[in-house]
Amino acid sequence: MTAPVFVVEHLDAGGGGRYVLDGPEGRHAVSVKRLRPGETVVLTDGAGRWAECEVVDTEGKDRLVVHMGAVAEEPAQSPRITVVQALPKGDRGELAVETMTETGVDAIVPWAAARCITQWKGERGLKALGKWRATAREAGKQSRRVRFPEVADAATTKQVAALLAEADFAAVLHEERDYGSEPLATAELPSSGEIVLVVGPEGGVAPEELALFEEAGAKAYRLGRTVLRTSTAGTAATALLLGRTGRWS
Repeated sequence: MTAPVFVVEHLDAGGGGRYVLDGPEGRHAVSVKRLRPGETVVLTDGAGRWAECEVVDTEGKDRLVVHMGAVAEEPAQSPRITVVQALPKGDRGELAVETMTETGVDAIVPWAAARCITQWKGERGLKALGKWRATAREAGKQSRRVRFPEVADAATTKQVAALLAEADFAAVLHEERDYGSEPLATAELPSSGEIVLVVGPEGGVAPEELALFEEAGAKAYRLGRTVLRTSTAGTAATALLLGRTGRWS
């Protein structure tokens, strides 16, 4: 079992490499994980910088004293994989973010597609976005990542098209009997650069959206014979791409 991961704002130890993990993360380490002297933890800023630490002591119920080792930096993976995720209903958005994070996606872009039942507006939208970002953080810790996926602000269809136009490989997951989609499993993928994948809502990507995305250079692809829900399609596609690009080798 790999060492548990905790998120900190900075990785600057004091004299002798002493560092005190406090606040909610310290409380979780002491009162939930019940870490003891001699055990190992990893501290990270979630942006690639991390350090392996040895637990020295605990103070109260929310302070973990550790000896911090050398700070390292994990380089960004290539090709970078971004999933544009149409807004699902209920808590399926958090489910999608959680599983994509655990799988290894690099960035997630919430998308207000034409056929989305859920709409992010005003305070409700900000709250929902906050939940997605918190989910990515917690799933990053759970899966022992030190570079968490970025969760962008909600994008419009035109903004998604602009993102696709800049990608080295752009794909829209779309399965329709009368539409000529190709299998993602045999698509020619770049060895580096940016891969952007669009996952539509439960009702599918609208024709006008498909047309705009095609103009931006994105082709339609399918995963297999079964139809996946919007909350699971991105995870399945990410896993396929990670395997095919060699990032899981």
